[in-house]
Amino acid sequence: MNALWITLTLLTAGFVGWPVTALVFRIARTIDDRQGAGAGAADPANDPAADVTVDPFATTGTPSTAATAGTAAPAAGSAALSVSNARILRGGAIIGVLERLAVCLAILAGEPVAIAYVVAIKGLGRFAELKETPVAAERFIIGTLTSLLWAAGVAALAKVLLLG
Repeated sequence: MNALWITLTLLTAGFVGWPVTALVFRIARTIDDRQGAGAGAADPANDPAADVTVDPFATTGTPSTAATAGTAAPAAGSAALSVSNARILRGGAIIGVLERLAVCLAILAGEPVAIAYVVAIKGLGRFAELKETPVAAERFIIGTLTSLLWAAGVAALAKVLLLG
């Protein structure tokens, strides 16, 4: 019976955590939009809480026409610039699921120190990207903390209530 509870706990921590993290991103964006109303904070290319984070300085060194004008349909001459925007924090959803599974397993196994390894590996793996693209740093921190708290909460709750 414990194997069933462990499996359900891992599935809940790993896969239900994604909508929770997305909700926190939306709340953060709503708060940012309220604080930055009228200050041009609606540009998703420069918004670290946006659903899709892109680097507006990807290959050209200057923001693309789409990023600066905030338009979805740039002129034909600037299409190459907007397409060249590199998505940052690629693979975040998959990394998040693996991160939550690892944190949940660490707590269920009684090895919370392993969480430090997960955070260190994730931080080192993203360090160069975050250093070069400050737009992603806030999104990275919000996502990581939300993910860790969700997985730790689910695992602790399961351990106390179900696996006693």
